Amino acid sequence: MSASPSIRCWVDCNSINHLSLPPGIGPSMLSYHSRADFVKLNLCPGLSSLSSLERSSGELKLQSKPIVPLRNFHQPCALVVRCDHPQNEDLPRYYSKKEKKPFPVPIVELRRAARERFKKSRGLNNLKKLLKVVKVHACGFCNEIHVGSVGHPFKSCRGHRASIRNGLHQWTYATVDDVVLPVDAYHLYDRLGKRIRHDERFSIPRIPAVVELSIQAGVDVPEYPTKRRRKPIIWIGKSEFVDADESELPDPVPEVPLKPLLTEIPDPEVVAPCDEDEIIRLAVETLEAWEQMRRGAKKLMRMYPVRVCGYCPEVHVGPSGHKAQNCGAHKHQQRNGQHGWQAAVLDDLIPPRYVWHLPEAKGPPLRRELRSFYGQAPAVVEICVQAGAAVPDQYKPTMRLDIGIPTSLREAEMVV
Repeated sequence: MSASPSIRCWVDCNSINHLSLPPGIGPSMLSYHSRADFVKLNLCPGLSSLSSLERSSGELKLQSKPIVPLRNFHQPCALVVRCDHPQNEDLPRYYSKKEKKPFPVPIVELRRAARERFKKSRGLNNLKKLLKVVKVHACGFCNEIHVGSVGHPFKSCRGHRASIRNGLHQWTYATVDDVVLPVDAYHLYDRLGKRIRHDERFSIPRIPAVVELSIQAGVDVPEYPTKRRRKPIIWIGKSEFVDADESELPDPVPEVPLKPLLTEIPDPEVVAPCDEDEIIRLAVETLEAWEQMRRGAKKLMRMYPVRVCGYCPEVHVGPSGHKAQNCGAHKHQQRNGQHGWQAAVLDDLIPPRYVWHLPEAKGPPLRRELRSFYGQAPAVVEICVQAGAAVPDQYKPTMRLDIGIPTSLREAEMVV
């Protein structure tokens, strides 16, 4: 007979005393050594030192030769050394009472996550994607829009040559700027400085009013720097103040250049949602972003005043309005083009842009004779609702969801 082959057996560190042997092999035919003898024998030439065991968890396969030759056993087994506990780890660092413990999550990661949440809460890119699946029409002569497969038949156009068309709209496809009206305002480097003069109206940049309100509240946008005071000012009069002495304060540490907060996808790169679940998800996220933006802006307007002209939609973020004489509303000649500033409300800063509510997204279009039965909703809300989002409670009264729509004109005439 040939020499007996080598034996490879599966051995567990905790169950070596309960080793199951193949048939024909008794306990007296197998011998093993203690841990010290096992290391001295060096059964595995590749395992030269204990450094190879320095790993958190894993399995180590060893091949050993039997001390007592066995007969009628030709199935090789593998020797596995398992370690379910981490090895060679340092103890937690000791912090003295005068030393501050580190944050569980680094500040850099928290700021990066905040910028990502702010970027996602914008909802502008989601709105572009929803416009690929929800049809929105805009009139080519006036500023009215409609959300639906076809434009509404109401004669409400007041644009150029509306009398020739009997007030009917000429519908075209709408864009994001038609749904969310861009309200711009002057960017102030120092919100407590002097008012903007008429000759400075072209030298000062204009940005979205919501962005300007966020900058004055503390958001840093690299493209639009602003002055930050580190000490309270000293008021002398109603419009006169003295800046506190900041020479004793250490020089501000230059911050790392921030990445742009607002990244807008170009229109050619916008991809429509692929399935119904993604459409509903985008609708819910867009509606939540819309409501979050309005709630946040309303809170900021309580601390940072916003002014609006009583004659035109001009908005100014600051304690007092600018002096630019660019108002072109009714009887502006009597005011020499100056604005009539007054306290603004949320709808002045973020216009809701109401549109007619379609009772059924995939149902029949609106009928001209049933106009008094239809409700209205903000354009963003109507787009999200038609895409599958639930109707918020605050918009249900204006949408008239509890009113039944007559099926015919005769039935509508019978309504009291």
